Amino acid sequence: MKNSKIRLLLVDDQKLFVENLKVILEMSDPALEVIAIAENGSEAVEAAQREKPDIILMDVRMPVMDGVEATRIIHDKFPDIKIMMLTTFDDDVYVHDALANGAAGYILKNTSSENLVQGIKALNLGQGLITPSLISRLVSSGSEEVRHDRRKTDRSYNLDLLSSRERDVLFLLSRGYDNQEIGDRLFIALQTVKNHISHIYDKLEIHDRMSAMKAAGDPRLKEWCRHLMDD
Repeated sequence: MKNSKIRLLLVDDQKLFVENLKVILEMSDPALEVIAIAENGSEAVEAAQREKPDIILMDVRMPVMDGVEATRIIHDKFPDIKIMMLTTFDDDVYVHDALANGAAGYILKNTSSENLVQGIKALNLGQGLITPSLISRLVSSGSEEVRHDRRKTDRSYNLDLLSSRERDVLFLLSRGYDNQEIGDRLFIALQTVKNHISHIYDKLEIHDRMSAMKAAGDPRLKEWCRHLMDD
């Protein structure tokens, strides 16, 4: 007989947050059971294989392996496991990439516990859920991105055209850093970051961060920017 409880795996590198979330969810509804907690995407993949949860609540930006990559791997291996992104990041690129890689929902952490519980139950019934504030942006940007994607299908991006600093910027951008965070990490001014991004776009003949994320899929980029992965 199938377990009547909804078995949850929580994935977040903020220990206090995820421990509190476990308590809140289990106290909010007896139908919810947190069976495991993981602190990064790599642990999430292992826990998904070991525990076979019904639903995973997955953060986006984490060390070792981010939530989008973990979502892709888990969805490929265990398509019956439903994954909901639960994060502070509402960047359009995160939303698109997460949904494209198999996430069935995307909710911001500032949602109420009641809405989160309802979202979990809806997801368990096969209904996807996206924070309402993100939906209009997805709709308005969708047609333009589709046009870009059609032009860029199967194209390659020549990262050899980029300077070492531009590669650093592209790498951090692909890891989810915003412009200010990139500047802080590389000890350069915000305007300098913007200039580098503009140069990256020109050299790679792209027009948006979604395309930049695709360009960053070149495996050489991680090797070139290994010095930025130490922490």
